[in-house]
Amino acid sequence: MKQDKEKNFVSAVAYLGSDPALVRPFLDMINAELSAHFEKYEIICVNDACRAAADEVRNYSAGDNNVPVTLVNMSVRQGVELCMNAGIDISIGDYVFEFDSLLIPYDPSLIFECYQKGQEGYDIVSACPNKPAKLTSRLFYGLFNASAHSEYRLSTDSFHILSRRAINRLHAINPCMPYRKAAYAASGLRLANVRYAPQGVYSAPREYRAAQAIDALALYTNAAYRLSLGIAIAMLGVALFSVIYTVVIYCAGKPIEGWTTTMLLLSACFFGVFLLFTFVIKYLSLIVDLVFRNQKYLVESVEKIQYDR
Repeated sequence: MKQDKEKNFVSAVAYLGSDPALVRPFLDMINAELSAHFEKYEIICVNDACRAAADEVRNYSAGDNNVPVTLVNMSVRQGVELCMNAGIDISIGDYVFEFDSLLIPYDPSLIFECYQKGQEGYDIVSACPNKPAKLTSRLFYGLFNASAHSEYRLSTDSFHILSRRAINRLHAINPCMPYRKAAYAASGLRLANVRYAPQGVYSAPREYRAAQAIDALALYTNAAYRLSLGIAIAMLGVALFSVIYTVVIYCAGKPIEGWTTTMLLLSACFFGVFLLFTFVIKYLSLIVDLVFRNQKYLVESVEKIQYDR
């Protein structure tokens, strides 16, 4: 008996990265899964200024004219987040799959399973491995979840699926998302995680990871504010201790080492002030990027290799 396919149009946006050897296996997998379950779909590959990966997509599509692939070529290397924003902006699906990596540490059936989870009323569904993440990831997510104002707990994941309502909501909040996962948690929409047992070794893309983590903590949590407040309180304690120390030395009738005490106090206070200025400058740079930057990302060209089925 022929299986009835889903009527919803779906888009799959994939970040190509810099390893062309991963392109063909991923396209084989995603095309097989989408064609098995959906009547209409599109595959959008975002080329982050890697000619070899783009050529691999073209060669793949040339050998199979039934694969609806759109290739988005970025002008310069811009990292995962901006590339995914570019791919999502041109997607037309009722639901959009996001693949930050072409690695496949999961069973392909997980893709349709996440779609079915979304049909239960969830606008955003994430596929998350059930094994512990790396230490650096655990530290980041621990700090983020402790400082964010969201009931949803972020964790390591392999891909997402978003409804068109979720995409419209996120674009209304901020058309340029520097860290999509945090924006999803702060969107006010229903989220769900689908756990899976990872197959083989999985490593998320490393591009811009440190800068992305700092931006996420500054934008979506109060971690920087709490750290700044802690530094201010500590500096107040140092100043108070210096005052008490000076008074005690004076009352004891001992020579006051005024120059040494003054220099220690000034050095400590200036250290704290400049550290606080570091956070202020970081916030100001983010505000300038998000509010006043006219160009969110730079696209060189868009190649419609195969039109919609």
